[in-house]
Amino acid sequence: MTEAAPANSGKGRHRTRAALTLAARIAYHWIPWKPRRPGLLAFLGPGLITGASDDDPSGIATYSQVGAQFGYSMTWVMLFTWPLMAAIQEISARIGRVTGKGIAANLREHYSVWLLRPIVTLLLIANFINLGADLGAMGDALRLLIGGPRGFYVILFAAACTTLEIFSSYERYVKILKWMTLSLFAYVATALIVHVPWGEVAYDTIVPQMSWQKDYIVVIVAVLGTTISPYLFFWQSSEEAEDERVDPAARSLIERPEEARREIRRIEIDTYVGMGLSNLVAFFIMVTTAATLHANGVTDVQTSEQAAEALRPIAGQFAFIIFALGILGTGLLAVPVLAGSSAYALAEAMRWQAGLGRSPSEAKQFYATIVGGTLIGVGINFVNIDPIKALFWSAVINGVVAVPLMVVMMIMTMQPKIMGQFTLPRPLWIVGWLSTAAMAVAVVTMLATWGG
Repeated sequence: MTEAAPANSGKGRHRTRAALTLAARIAYHWIPWKPRRPGLLAFLGPGLITGASDDDPSGIATYSQVGAQFGYSMTWVMLFTWPLMAAIQEISARIGRVTGKGIAANLREHYSVWLLRPIVTLLLIANFINLGADLGAMGDALRLLIGGPRGFYVILFAAACTTLEIFSSYERYVKILKWMTLSLFAYVATALIVHVPWGEVAYDTIVPQMSWQKDYIVVIVAVLGTTISPYLFFWQSSEEAEDERVDPAARSLIERPEEARREIRRIEIDTYVGMGLSNLVAFFIMVTTAATLHANGVTDVQTSEQAAEALRPIAGQFAFIIFALGILGTGLLAVPVLAGSSAYALAEAMRWQAGLGRSPSEAKQFYATIVGGTLIGVGINFVNIDPIKALFWSAVINGVVAVPLMVVMMIMTMQPKIMGQFTLPRPLWIVGWLSTAAMAVAVVTMLATWGG
């Protein structure tokens, strides 16, 4: 009898928990809707973090190069890329929220493994190269600010990002990433510090100054490739699925279609705000470097470190500090997103347990991918690899991955067997295909220019 009591007691507790869970779900279904996470910052989630992470140190280098080389004549590009970027990211988010699975899991379930494997493999290669470039840029930025050994800083940043990503609770980590997005406003502040002819900027932004010169076309391709990247697709889709998984009251929209109206509206707002912030910050980086570097004849900028260093004698110490601090902040946001998107893609493709909401003991391979990818990124900074060439190859790989992946995503999201009743509305379908076509043209142009 003394041994039977604990067993019965455990069954009773199990029944009680089950009854409470059922009651909570019934109550959630019948109580009039209120925002699940009140407050603007809480309302914004995967879209905000995804958009902000796109302005990583490698992206900062690209936008700085554009401003330094062409002045204000290419600010219009950021206005052009915003709807294209937002559309494909909204489509990614819908895949995750509607199906409750990330992109890789859906590819594995509905398409050939021969499509999935090369896409995930190339994604990992490109992400790990970008990880190395971003960690190196962060090390360079801190060395410029306080001196000291670059290599030590690279290891320090990698350890800090990995530790937080693995050992923070999911809810706390998401809050950390959201607050890190504020670092992007360093570039808004820098643009406001320096002297900018805003009338000229407004004119060039609204009235495109097109040129068919080779360098001009190549830079447009570079900007498009920087703003539309495969790792962003995987991250936002998987984070939507993760948010649904960790919320005991939530279900995929296929299972609970009555939630679709408010959830899709949330995704739209979150995505368009997040991508708008991403493109706005890129715009301000172009404006800052155009007003300072280009205006003073400095037109060759290859890295974010070079941009920050060139800014100091022209715009002053304060502008230099703000710009360099922005590199650190954006890197701390982008590094975990690059590592995390790699882990989600590989884990979903291999049927491993995946998710930042799981403990390390529950998802060993998932977290091992985060650690391994970050270590590869660290290692890239200690071998004799030209970072500019590495980033070029990363751009080539991203382009090769992006176009077929976007085509498959567009086909996938129009199939009722995958999306149920939530196939894409016609306007989003049109802009999604325009985005895919623009990326295809960019990749063909990149390869043709490379071949020439």
